[in-house]
Amino acid sequence: MTTLPRTGRPLLAPYITGGIRPDWTEYLHEYVRNGADAIEIGLPFSDPILDGPTIQEASDTALRRGVTVRSILDEVAAIDAGVPLIAMTYYNLVHRDAAAFCRDLAAAGIHGLIVPDLPVDESAPLAAAAASAEVDLTLLVAPTTPAARLAEIAAASRGFVYAVSTMGTTGSSFAASGGRLATEVRELTALPVLLAFGIATHADAVTAARSADGVVIGAALMRRILDGCSPAELGAVLAGFRKALDEDGSDCVP
Repeated sequence: MTTLPRTGRPLLAPYITGGIRPDWTEYLHEYVRNGADAIEIGLPFSDPILDGPTIQEASDTALRRGVTVRSILDEVAAIDAGVPLIAMTYYNLVHRDAAAFCRDLAAAGIHGLIVPDLPVDESAPLAAAAASAEVDLTLLVAPTTPAARLAEIAAASRGFVYAVSTMGTTGSSFAASGGRLATEVRELTALPVLLAFGIATHADAVTAARSADGVVIGAALMRRILDGCSPAELGAVLAGFRKALDEDGSDCVP
């Protein structure tokens, strides 16, 4: 399972779109080498409604290469990442046979799943299939989520709670509302709360980690890959985020 422990160290979870380059799994190794506590792997979908231009471009790039969920999982299964791996994708790719989908994730060594277009009201069947395969189904909360629904999502989520900083798409500007949301959710659950969307700079990450247990960094890293950044170069970028978070650790939530 992917439950991440609350420690004094802010959690760092970088994202990558599976199959974006032939050597994409090398980025996973560099992420781990440079301080990742978990890695989020996007399974490309042709209509990624929650994603902004950068992740959309990354998904299109991977799909044009001919990658599939099966090919990505086969590549993941061939490596030992050493940290929890979490798949992020859309319900269209899951619903035909949720039980088989979750079993395939687990067989590849992926024990976390995020499906951003699946509301908590409709999540029970997938949650059951995921639990049966020992995969944690992590749910999302947003700044506009009503208090009662926030509590429901916090109680139903597994592994951690994924909090988005703004009512936009991935790659949006980081918003202060995310910090308030993370603080509120942390009072509702013993699970870690990771803050995502718009975390593009060291300052963004440090600010987010003062309210949350950690951060997810996606579009800022994917933009660099799309622009030609090598695995080693991107590892150095992530190391900068890790250093900034660790140096500010005295100010982070316990």
